[in-house]
Amino acid sequence: MNSSSASIIATGNAGLDQVLRGGLPKDRLYLLEGTPGSGKTTLGLQFLFEGVRQGESVLYITLSETSEELRCVAESHGWSLDGVHLFELSAADAVLGGAQEQTILHPWESELGDTIELIQARVDELQPRRLVFDSLSEMRLLAQDPLRYRRQVLALKQFFAGRGLTVLLVDDLTTSGGERDNHLHSLCHGVLTLERLTLDFGAARRRLQIQKLRGVDFIAGYHDFVLRRGGLEIYPRMIAAGHYQEFVGQPVPSNIADMDALLHGGPLRGTSTLITGPAGTGKTTLALQYVTAACARGERCAVYEFDERIGTLLKRAES
Repeated sequence: MNSSSASIIATGNAGLDQVLRGGLPKDRLYLLEGTPGSGKTTLGLQFLFEGVRQGESVLYITLSETSEELRCVAESHGWSLDGVHLFELSAADAVLGGAQEQTILHPWESELGDTIELIQARVDELQPRRLVFDSLSEMRLLAQDPLRYRRQVLALKQFFAGRGLTVLLVDDLTTSGGERDNHLHSLCHGVLTLERLTLDFGAARRRLQIQKLRGVDFIAGYHDFVLRRGGLEIYPRMIAAGHYQEFVGQPVPSNIADMDALLHGGPLRGTSTLITGPAGTGKTTLALQYVTAACARGERCAVYEFDERIGTLLKRAES
């Protein structure tokens, strides 16, 4: 199966769509996992907002946050939840009331089953095209038993499958001890993992990885991203082979006659040259002369600065 021949939908995040080479196959169940603070809720909202832009009915089921908390998250990014239907656990409590305790079964047995029934009824009522289920950790707590939990996830998958839904199941990995559930991975059509790494020095680093995605030739490996106002900004991993272009290996002159004569015209295009020497010997000046000559020829140039401010470099160039 080729992703180009399958019906795919945009995720609402340009960087993620680039990693996925277009988007997600529609009408499938996906797992979005990551520890708290990694950006799962934000990415889930972007996914739903794209559905709203497409004129679709969308639903956010939250068992871990209140609708007010979700609105605060949306407002922090300059978004509005208009057009996004919400179902929260407190709504289930209001319907079930105290009667859920009047049973010969353990309370958690009836709570889980009744909550799932309410969710299914809400889905049948709204008939959404996109759905985010946040999060599976609360389902694990309600189920108590791992076997019962997995049966409920499988039942939800079968329920969603017959309704033309594209679903993101969110898992914050808190009730699984940070360990990934391989059984859950096998149930889902694709698995997206978000990570937040706290470094010894500097700011925290976030990265995304597509663990699996059936039938799609996605860009494998880690992809860095930042969480800022407006959502996740994902930087797809660059692959050298995808950026290769044909060129002629001709000399690159510096427009310094003696230097060019010494190097038989200059370094060959497409090669790397190291300029070394102690401080004050003119390394930066020589490099800037090559840059100036290239600019005069109308070529694009880039200078990466690590030891000086850009303003200092420009001042030296002017002198």
